[in-house]
Amino acid sequence: MTVRNRVLILAAAVAVLAAVGLASVLHASARAERRDRTQAGGPPVASGTVTLTGPGRLVFRNMAWGPHRDELTAVPADDPDGPRTAAGLKCLRFHAASGTGVCLQAVHGPVSDTYRALVLDARLRILDRYDVPGIPSRARVSPTGHFAAWTAFVGGDSYAGTDFSTRTAVVDTRSGKLIPSLEDFRIVKDGRPYRAADVNFWGVTFAADDRAFYATLATRGHTYLVRGDLRARTVTTLHTDVECPSLSPDGTRVAYKKRVEGLPKDAPWRLYVLDLRTMRETPLAESRSVDDQPVWEDARTVVYALPGDYGADLYQVPADGSGRPHRISPAAVSPAYLG
Repeated sequence: MTVRNRVLILAAAVAVLAAVGLASVLHASARAERRDRTQAGGPPVASGTVTLTGPGRLVFRNMAWGPHRDELTAVPADDPDGPRTAAGLKCLRFHAASGTGVCLQAVHGPVSDTYRALVLDARLRILDRYDVPGIPSRARVSPTGHFAAWTAFVGGDSYAGTDFSTRTAVVDTRSGKLIPSLEDFRIVKDGRPYRAADVNFWGVTFAADDRAFYATLATRGHTYLVRGDLRARTVTTLHTDVECPSLSPDGTRVAYKKRVEGLPKDAPWRLYVLDLRTMRETPLAESRSVDDQPVWEDARTVVYALPGDYGADLYQVPADGSGRPHRISPAAVSPAYLG
């Protein structure tokens, strides 16, 4: 091959690569433009004031395409599909209680993203910032607002398989004192002290006494519901095959996702409620796989997210196993019921 032919081939290859690069940039730009454009038929969203006080309101991350995508939005709890008021604050995961909120955010950098947790007051003002060591996954605030917790993936990015690791932190929102990882707590499993290198925790949910909490513990291919003690810094296993628990308002039951044999590996979960006194499990009427930490709308109703046209939609289902699931709000995730 002559030098001239080699130069021509090299020039052609460079031109092809340049064209591919330009097409990728244009595609990404067009996609970003579509995300910022309000889509016909989507929920109406307008800027306004959002606070974390006052009863009868629902706050969640808005997923509808448009200028307020990913922002916290508020609606009346009895009209979750109604017009939304956008706060201007973007969160990947969110939860709030008693005038305190926690917002897990991405910080976009020139090379890669980093993540942080913001502790918010009732007017969404930032009280504290904490680095989050991976992709945000779960967030919870205690009923009193005195504690917040979050979980991040530090290896892998899905609960569906087994090749992942998590880091779960708890912070006292009054003092700012941070517990960076629940892995530092003493584990009591089946009545005996337990230690293992593969321990992971996720999905904290708090009791109302500012001391007890529940979470998922994973080790050696199994998951467990644990009851934790923030003062004694211990966790104790209670029940097997429990993921992403959510404590009921009266503290007597836990809603959670459970792996069910025979389901696809990438969608293995069904929703259940566990009676903490009898340890009796009740399957809920949702037949689809739910990869979410549910919340309780009230003592009778569980709310959760499922994939939708905009990313996720909110559904509700009775907590006693009766009835059927019902979509309550499209293009929404990470709900928190206030009041």
